[in-house]
Amino acid sequence: MKHMSVFEVIGPNMIGPSSSHTAGALRIARVMHKLAPKNIASVTFILYGSFAKTYRGHGTDKALVAGLLGMDQEDERIKESFKYAKEKGLQYVFETSDSSQYKHPNTVEIVVTDTSGERLSITGSSIGGGSISIDKVNQMDVFFSGEYYTLLITHDDQPGVVAHITHCLSEHDINIAYMRLYREGKGKHAYTIIEADEPIKAEVIDQMIKSDKVHYAKIIDL
Repeated sequence: MKHMSVFEVIGPNMIGPSSSHTAGALRIARVMHKLAPKNIASVTFILYGSFAKTYRGHGTDKALVAGLLGMDQEDERIKESFKYAKEKGLQYVFETSDSSQYKHPNTVEIVVTDTSGERLSITGSSIGGGSISIDKVNQMDVFFSGEYYTLLITHDDQPGVVAHITHCLSEHDINIAYMRLYREGKGKHAYTIIEADEPIKAEVIDQMIKSDKVHYAKIIDL
C-alpha cells in the first residue's frame, strides 16, 4: 500500500487557484531565479500540455513571472507580478507548444538570455501539491526536485573532479543525501547534482570553483 502525505492531498499554503498550476509553476521558475545570471535581458516561457491550455485562466503565467522575480508561493504580490516585472525591466514572452514530447501534462521550459547573449534553459514539471521535477538543464536530461538543499555544478568529465567536489562538501561537514552525474559523453561537459541534508554555504562554492575543471556551481534552496 502506497503511503501518502497529507501535503499531497491539501497542497501548500499559496496564492492562487491551483497548487499544480500556480505553486508548482512558481517553484520551477524560482529554480531558474537561483540559476540565472543577474543581468537577464529576456526570458521565454514555453508551455506544454495542460499548462499550454489553461495558463492564463489558472494564473500560471503570473506565477512563472513571480518565481523568476524570486517571490515565494505565499507572496501577496504574485497576482501583480507583471507590474513588478515591468518595473524591473524584465522582458518576457509566453509561447505554447503542441508537442507531445514531455513527461508530465504540467510542463514548462524556461529560456533565459543574458545581456551578453548567453542562454540558459531548464525544463520542469509541476507534479501535484506544489511539488516539482526539474527534468532538463540546457537540454540535458537531469533530475532534481528542490525538496533538499541542492547544488548544481557544471564541470569537465575528467578524473578527480567528482572527488574534488565531494571533498569540498566533506570539509564543511555537509552530508550528501543524493548525488547524480550526467554527461554529454566521456571526457566532455558534465553536470553533477547534489542534494544535501544541510544548507550549503557560499564558501563551499568558492572552494569548488578554484579547480579549473569546475566551470559553474549554484545553490538552489527553495
